[in-house]
Amino acid sequence: MAAIPGSVSAPRRRRMAERKPRIIATGGAGQVGTELIRRAAANNVNLTALTRAELDITDATSIRAVLKDAQPDVVINAAAYTAVDKAEEDGDTAFAVNRDAPGHFAEACAQLGIALIHISTDYVFDGGKDGAYLESDPVKPIGVYGASKEAGEQAVRDVLDQHVIMRTSWVYAGHGGNFVRTMLRVGAERDTLKVVCDQTGAPTFAGDIADAALSIARTISAAEGERDNPPAWGTYHYTAKEHTTWHGFAEAIFDAAEPFLGRRPHVEAIPTSEYPTPARRPANSVLDCAKIDAAFAPPRRPWREGLAEVLDELLKRSKGES
Repeated sequence: MAAIPGSVSAPRRRRMAERKPRIIATGGAGQVGTELIRRAAANNVNLTALTRAELDITDATSIRAVLKDAQPDVVINAAAYTAVDKAEEDGDTAFAVNRDAPGHFAEACAQLGIALIHISTDYVFDGGKDGAYLESDPVKPIGVYGASKEAGEQAVRDVLDQHVIMRTSWVYAGHGGNFVRTMLRVGAERDTLKVVCDQTGAPTFAGDIADAALSIARTISAAEGERDNPPAWGTYHYTAKEHTTWHGFAEAIFDAAEPFLGRRPHVEAIPTSEYPTPARRPANSVLDCAKIDAAFAPPRRPWREGLAEVLDELLKRSKGES
């Protein structure tokens, strides 16, 4: 009898029960990818994180070859084109990375019977809602970046049932380009900074996203092939607990960093209208995470705790500590 596409054979189920889950991750040099590498051992998984140099994620043939050879239990797609403003002028690249690549992974995963966790964004919404966004709310991106990410979500849904899409927001870490590192750099140079106060969201540490994705991957791997306890496939929201504005986030950064910065700049609150950018940002990026809490119960903590961890890492690095 031919195998059902996407099904898991009894021998493979036995192998999965006898070993750590095998995971292939993309975006190995990015914020989430770096944290996936750092946290793999603590999460008891065998992780291979691929960088852009190691895998062209816009090449469907290469993707299928890599997955066929590695035979992972789960793929975590953490690669993305995240230059929000640049995307307005470079839409072809944004859509190639954010729409076409997830579609290629979904097709390969469907052919090979592999589950996919795909990282997405709050930018699929226009930010006009009064209150936290639910997964069921209509999407309405207001820029090229958001439109490309929304198209990537749909590309996954179109061809692969075994998927978990994780929308997150305001991602930062102790490495890479992000708001925390920008504030610390600019704050060391200036006495006064202007930061918008009318955009609201949940700053989310890339390490927390990595822990959540790995936790979900373990759950998927443990349940894979069990007809009585199938994974809860679908679209979910995952951010840190609680929310703030960009201005409030900046104030918290400087409150915590003052001891090692040696100074504290004044942070002036301004409306978005006084800080024009090529791409519009959602005014409301707050995502309701009750669905993912109920389905997978991944680790999720208040954003200030993630910020404290990142600032501690940066302080140790500045002192030359490991």
